[in-house]
Amino acid sequence: MTHTDRSGRFDGTVTLVTGASRGIGFAIAQRIVAEGGSVVITGRKQEGLDAALAELGPAASAVAGRADDPEHREAVFAHVSERHGRIDHLVNNTGINPAYGPLADVEVEAARKILEVNVLAALDWTRSAVRAGLSTSVVNIASVAGLGASPGIGLYGISKAALINLTAQLAYELAPGIRVNAVAPAVVKTVFARALYEGHEEEASSAYPLRRLGEPADVAGPVAFLLSDDAAWITGQTLPIDGGAGIRPLL
Repeated sequence: MTHTDRSGRFDGTVTLVTGASRGIGFAIAQRIVAEGGSVVITGRKQEGLDAALAELGPAASAVAGRADDPEHREAVFAHVSERHGRIDHLVNNTGINPAYGPLADVEVEAARKILEVNVLAALDWTRSAVRAGLSTSVVNIASVAGLGASPGIGLYGISKAALINLTAQLAYELAPGIRVNAVAPAVVKTVFARALYEGHEEEASSAYPLRRLGEPADVAGPVAFLLSDDAAWITGQTLPIDGGAGIRPLL
């Protein structure tokens, strides 16, 4: 079944997707629009948002700013209220990883920034959305790095582990009215993850039973499912999207 078979799944709904000028966030916005929904997207640079809007069409609008900036967050929800008067779904997609190498070498300021953007900002966006009348669901974009050790990107993995636990906590506290779930992708071919595969994609792909890296659309489909009423009895869960990398042979 292709997404066109579900063209009306998000009819009449409004979804806010943070960090959606490109990559996974943009693919999620595309999927929601394709299924009849309206989206508000955010990103740091207006030029990137303008390019995204040109592809998404009239069902989309955007507000530029930093995810961890309270004033930006206020401006986004003011825009949502003025343009739509409602908010049904939230996707916390924004994430950063400015630090590579052993944890012993990570600067404290870099560690603090990662946690502020990847964890605390997701909490703040969710709380603001609830205050703005969020009606249905939240999906947080975590990572397989949060499910175990992630050498070289340890602080990023720690932040995503915290986001996974935040998902469970929010699911418990916001039930029964609002569902909160997460997805945990492995390596997806985006600008953000380019350092993990560029120049050695075949080698990187060999670790996956499905023998390829992920594409943004591979994440957008499961996210759309978790946002939608098709997942009406699912909350507090984290879905790995990893091409089978998590499979452990028994023999």
